[in-house]
Amino acid sequence: MCRKPGDFPADGYDERLSGGANTIFDATSHAFSNPYPGLTAAEEALHGLGDGKFEATFVTAPAPVNSGLGPLYNNVSCASCHHNDGNGEPTAGGAKSALLIRVSMPGTDEHGGPLPVPGFGLQIEDKAPVGKQAEATVNITYNYQTYSFADGETYELRKPVFTLTNTYTGLPGGYLMSARVPLPVMGLGLLEAVPESDILANADPDDRDQDGISGRPNYVWDPDTKSMRLGRFGWKANVSSILNQVAGALSNDIGITTRLAPVETSYGQPQDDGLKDDPEMPDSVLNAIDFYIHTLGVPARRDVTDAQVLRGKEIFKAASCVKCHVETLTTGTDVGFPSVSHQRIHPYTDLLLHDMGGSLEDGRPDYLATGAEWRTPPLWGVGLYERIAYPPHYLNDGRARTLIEAIMWHGGEAARAKAYVTRLRKADRDALIAFLKSL
Repeated sequence: MCRKPGDFPADGYDERLSGGANTIFDATSHAFSNPYPGLTAAEEALHGLGDGKFEATFVTAPAPVNSGLGPLYNNVSCASCHHNDGNGEPTAGGAKSALLIRVSMPGTDEHGGPLPVPGFGLQIEDKAPVGKQAEATVNITYNYQTYSFADGETYELRKPVFTLTNTYTGLPGGYLMSARVPLPVMGLGLLEAVPESDILANADPDDRDQDGISGRPNYVWDPDTKSMRLGRFGWKANVSSILNQVAGALSNDIGITTRLAPVETSYGQPQDDGLKDDPEMPDSVLNAIDFYIHTLGVPARRDVTDAQVLRGKEIFKAASCVKCHVETLTTGTDVGFPSVSHQRIHPYTDLLLHDMGGSLEDGRPDYLATGAEWRTPPLWGVGLYERIAYPPHYLNDGRARTLIEAIMWHGGEAARAKAYVTRLRKADRDALIAFLKSL
């Protein structure tokens, strides 16, 4: 269960400590929901306040408690999409739905970001209170196809098809659309503490080493600092900080305004409530949610000395997966938050953009990210997905139902790694999955 990690073993570094000193020994359904060990009493109180607001169900204004929902939204709380602080279901419309549809027009805004769709903005909000009409209904169908590994074993991939119906007004022609499911929120404080120079050191935009892998950074507009900053979070590395991620989700997903997003997404549309209550969430609450996410620890690795897991790690390296899913990063100095400083962490990401090929291309650019480029998602905790929110789902739109499906969707810069896995014998494929499930 939960306990503070002990000292490193005398014979070397403890591979279980994915989050360094902020590793949590918990492999239950609550593994993503534990605070850093060693928080002060005041920090624990602030973490708990943020946790309460992360779990809270918001209601329409005016209301004495948890006011501000909508009038357009996708769900009623942070936890509704981030089940147990993890990811969510790739479904739309229901109470447990966590799928988002981002939209934009060709071109860019004044900061080089996506251009809003007139009358719809940058995200389709498929829910509204009684008396208001949601922007659209999101429909999902799947096309299934069977493939074979070199040894003859078959596997099935499903490709989602998304359509929008029942729009409250006509969508302009030529709009771009991209589906997203949420990512887990644990460990983000550590990723934010990795120095920008270390992230850029792994970039190779011109593929100078000619290994076919050319990760590159995304630079995005930061509404807090009002400057362009390195993107670290989100499927397209299109968000620069946890604070901006929180404010953006409150605005677009729940319809709650803050100082960083002070205008309702329904402004100028018939669904607008006309209330002069913005920003609806005070800074104290916004900062508490930010602190909560900043201080969520990382679950420890399991079975690190198991022979099959060790074999799987060798295969992971031999397939060149580690060139994007970089095993080890080191956090820098954070004088305001010493607990995240100088930690050796194992997130298995480089936080860079990589071209994943046509099969995963969404056709919607996001700042410097092309339609085919995606940020390498961290793999720490991926082996616990099926315990955190069953059934598990993987990739940006949740199309992959298993880890092997997620691998076989890879293309572009990862095409060689996929081909390597395709040629493996079953025992080695099983070892690879055993390694991933140890993370």
